[in-house]
This record gives sequence, C-alpha cells and structure tokens, in this order.
Amino acid sequence: MEKLISLCKRRGFIFPGSEIYGGLANSWDYGPLGIELKMNVKAAWWMRFVRQRKDVVGVDTALIMNPKVWEASGHLANFTDPLVECKKCHERYRADQLPVNTTKCPNCASELTPPRQFNMMLKTFLGPAEDSAHVAYFRPETAQGMFVNFALAAGTSRKRLPFGIAQMGKAFRNEITPGNFIFRTREFEQMEIEYFIKPPKTDAEWTAHFETWLLEMKQWCAHLGIAENKLHFAEIPDGERAHYSKRTVDIEYEYPFGRKELYGLAYRTDFDLKNHMEKSGEDLRYNDPETGEKYLPHVIEPTWGVDRSVLVAMLEAYHEEKVADLRGLDADLRGKESSEEEMRVVMKFPKWLAPYKVAVLPLSKKEELSGVASEVYDTLRAQFVTDYDETQSIGKRYRRQDEIGTPYCVTVDFDTLNDKAVTVRDRDTMKQERIAIAELKSYLAEKLTT
Repeated sequence: MEKLISLCKRRGFIFPGSEIYGGLANSWDYGPLGIELKMNVKAAWWMRFVRQRKDVVGVDTALIMNPKVWEASGHLANFTDPLVECKKCHERYRADQLPVNTTKCPNCASELTPPRQFNMMLKTFLGPAEDSAHVAYFRPETAQGMFVNFALAAGTSRKRLPFGIAQMGKAFRNEITPGNFIFRTREFEQMEIEYFIKPPKTDAEWTAHFETWLLEMKQWCAHLGIAENKLHFAEIPDGERAHYSKRTVDIEYEYPFGRKELYGLAYRTDFDLKNHMEKSGEDLRYNDPETGEKYLPHVIEPTWGVDRSVLVAMLEAYHEEKVADLRGLDADLRGKESSEEEMRVVMKFPKWLAPYKVAVLPLSKKEELSGVASEVYDTLRAQFVTDYDETQSIGKRYRRQDEIGTPYCVTVDFDTLNDKAVTVRDRDTMKQERIAIAELKSYLAEKLTT
C-alpha cells in the first residue's frame, strides 16, 4: 500500500486532500491520471449495465433530499455503528472492529466507554437558520433517489418488469474510523442498480434474479482485471444484514490490509417502496399491463463502489519486475539493450482502463523530429487519449510510461524522416515494431480492442 500511495502522488493519480493546508484526514483528490482512470471505470460500467441493456434506464438524483426520505427509509433510526471512546485520550473506535470483549484503548490502554450507537448520516442545514426545522442530510447512498423516482422513471421509460434503474454518484457517511487510503472515506462514489421484479410467489423466483446479478458482478470483476483467487463471496447471516435485506452477499477482496468488502448484492424485498408509499401517501404501485394488477415490485440491488474499483484495479495492475537495463538505448533505439538488469514498476491495466492509451515520444527535441512527432500526436489524440513526452532520455520516458500504465509508446526517430515509420513499443512485452505512420491509427485501434 505504501508503494502504491507513493506512486499515486508522484505520478498524478491521487493526491492528499487540502494538502497545502495540512490536509484533511482521509480526504483524497483525483489528479490528472486518476480522473482518467476513474472516468474509464464509470464509462465502462454505464455502457455495460445501462446502454447495452434493454432492461435498465439511468437517473441522476439530488445529493440532498427531503429529510422525510431518510425517515421513511429507516436511515435516521437504523443507519448506525457502535461507537466506543477512550476515557483518557478520547480516541474513538467502532466497537465491532475491535477484538471481542475489548475494554482497553488500543492507543493508551485506558478504559473504554460502553458502546453507544452513532448515526453516520452527514448533517447540514438548508437556509439561513441552523435549527431543527432546517436540518437536512447528504445522502448516505444513491438508492433512495431511485426509489422515490420509481413511478416517474417507470412511467416515462415505459419499461415492463423486470427492469432496473441505475445511478452513479456521490454518497456521504460520517464514518467513525475511515482509512486505508481510498478504501473507506467519508465522501465516496457509488454505482448502483435497483432491479425491480414481480413480487415472488416462491424463493426460487427472486433467487434466480439474485444469482443472475451475482454472475454479472463476477464478470465485471474479471473485466476490471481482478484475479479470481483474490475474491471471496460471503453470505451475510441473519442479524448482521442491513435492516432492509432478506439476503446479502458481500464480494470481498484480499487487500494488503486484509480481506474486506469490495461490492455488495442485496435482496431488499419491497421494503423501500412500501415505506415511501406509506409515508408520502403517493401510490407507487406498478400497474401490470399484462394482468391489470397493481402491486409493489420487489428489488434486487447490486452495488459497486467507484473508489474501491479504482483501488483494486491499481492493486491488481501494480507489478515490479526485473528487466534489461535501458542504458545506451538512446544511441540506437533498436540496438541491443544492456545485459545488466534493473527493476521496473509497471501498471498492467487492462487496455480499456489505462489512463493514456498511447504516448508519443520524439527521440530528440530537435525541430526536425518534434515537428513530425507533433503531427503524429495530433493525428492520434483525435481517437485515443494520448500523452506527449519529450523530456529526459528515451529509456527514462519508457519507464515513466510503464509506471502509469500506458499500453503503447510511439517513438519518432531520425529514421522516421526517411522511412515515414515509427517504432511502437508494447508495455507488457517491451517488444518493438516498426509501423508506417500511415498505418499507425488502424494498427493501434486493433491492438487496443484486443
């Protein structure tokens, strides 16, 4: 984790939040490469689960909703963690994350208070007065925005059951103990689907939908580049599930700091729609066009964390490997590399996920090369996210592109002026191939879709 966090700051993936003012605990900002990585995750998810499916539509709902939403959903009463506090140093801990029957502070060994429930809703005030009449909350999940808009989304999209409503966006939780880089933060981003089904007459009916979505989530993990042997599927027992869930499976990952949750899948029954209909007085029942019945659908909810997706993708991509030393490569780009070895760090992202798809590297800053390289760059960046780098030796630039995960480097050398071709280097194999400039776009397009 320390190596990855260092790489993230050094190469522009993720920065400490508010750093010039001493930072803010467990706050992180996405840098130029990090935002590209994050947007690639979100774009691929939206394409896969919304645009390429006939049974899912999308929404984008408000971060701050009427407080009655959270009363109806049970969050004001039930969205809590057990909190203990040290009587001496006043450090606070989640009781369920300490060893069983612990009564001493891990920090100073003094006595801990008995556990009390701590609501994780992040409170704010709307308007000029800071009193109970103006209290509001930043949403702790994206789900409720989909539930309160169910009737409108179903009616305007004219979808028939089963169908889903999807949303990507920020959520906020006043976590007692955030940490482990971007794994647990108070401000994070979710990708969620509420998949509405007919009220099941048997367990087999909703279980079939549940298992289908579990398979979809497994396939997404493979698409993200996650090794199957690092994933675990934990059935959450009675008494430990969220108050709305009849069945929950946590998809857990073996992080460097332990096996913890990555994604989740829950069967929420009709809990949310039933409560919102009761508390709002609005009819949220679905009018079945086939039978003429009106009923409240049940819900299967797959949930993906954006930030945890980014974290796991980076952990899976990070490699250290011994390779031939690149010293002397500048003199003859296609000449022999040194027989000595050096260590390279390479981020082996799936090609679709890499922040930059290609980097254009002129061998020299001389105008005769940089002019051609700039033309190649302008041609490629219309189709691919492309970097241009002419600083330091070609060997150091290769290593820099390896470390940020760029699949292909295109080097413009002095032979280019005569043969109108460039050298294309593969990130993973480090093999080089001479490609005519006229064929470069089609060559890269084929390579980047495999």
